[in-house]
Amino acid sequence: MTFTIVLQPSEHRFPIEENETILEAAIKHGYVLPYSCRDGVCGTCKGKVVQGNVDPGKYQAETLTDTEKSAGMILFCCAKPLSDLVLECREVSAARDIPVKTMPCRVQKMEKPAPDVMVLSLKLPTNERLQFLAGQYIDVLLKDQKPRSFSLGNAPHDDSVLELHIRNIAGGVFTHHVFNEMKERDLLRFKGPLGTFFLREDTEKPIIFVASGTGFAPIKAIIEHALFTGIKRTMHFYWGGRKLSDLYMLEKAREWERSGIKFTPVLSEASPEDAWQGRTGFVHQAVLDDYSDLSEHEVYACGAPVVVEAAHRDFTTRRKLPVDAFFSDAFTFAPKN
Repeated sequence: MTFTIVLQPSEHRFPIEENETILEAAIKHGYVLPYSCRDGVCGTCKGKVVQGNVDPGKYQAETLTDTEKSAGMILFCCAKPLSDLVLECREVSAARDIPVKTMPCRVQKMEKPAPDVMVLSLKLPTNERLQFLAGQYIDVLLKDQKPRSFSLGNAPHDDSVLELHIRNIAGGVFTHHVFNEMKERDLLRFKGPLGTFFLREDTEKPIIFVASGTGFAPIKAIIEHALFTGIKRTMHFYWGGRKLSDLYMLEKAREWERSGIKFTPVLSEASPEDAWQGRTGFVHQAVLDDYSDLSEHEVYACGAPVVVEAAHRDFTTRRKLPVDAFFSDAFTFAPKN
């Protein structure tokens, strides 16, 4: 059975199935409510039932007291609907609404989709989750060293692990550790979520995504979030690399094409063994070649600073892209130390 939820004071409404928790349904339909553990322990997702009936689900007794229950309070990560509901709650509308935490995690899986790219899956402690917006990053905290920043490659609805895409940088202390010394089950600490690189959902403008190399990670998170929540805006994804192996999750991008997202891969130094028949040159130039006017678009660009800077300069000066419609996250590499 399907019910309807109305959030107050925003008056946002969305459907919910009887076997879904309120938090699950809200995330699925693009409404972000505060949460942390998603397991009835922390109380971050507490809100009030103004109208309707719920099954409160399983939670720790000290997290939701009898007095609070009598006042109509519930935990959105546990409660499921028994009728249409009107709920009073706070919604997350921007990065500033999400608390930044310092947390431990364990390396659950290490995969190399390319010789110089490692995808780390990080598992948080039991009863802990990190709330974040698709596209944000975390700082990995290292003893006696500067933090290393990495974008999250997974969307918020798929947060059982945190996914990092790490390129092996010559001379990089942390990347050397990742590729040569790190083992599954190793412990790390991080701070996050951080950054303002996330999808703005208050417009229907067409979107152009531009990524170079592992700048793919936050773009992947944003696109998967958009597909999961059913955002219908026109999207065109450009992914650039020097050689074919730099497009290390090419099949993933091809999958998105089947969901209606246009995809243009671009190689700048394709080798003969790549047998490349696609676009060549600089990735931002491919956008310039395809679009004569970006005045009604939004652009999300991530990757090497030279790529992001060139895209910003040329899109705004040559293609009429409004400055406030360009969102970026440039990757800079920490020096040796």
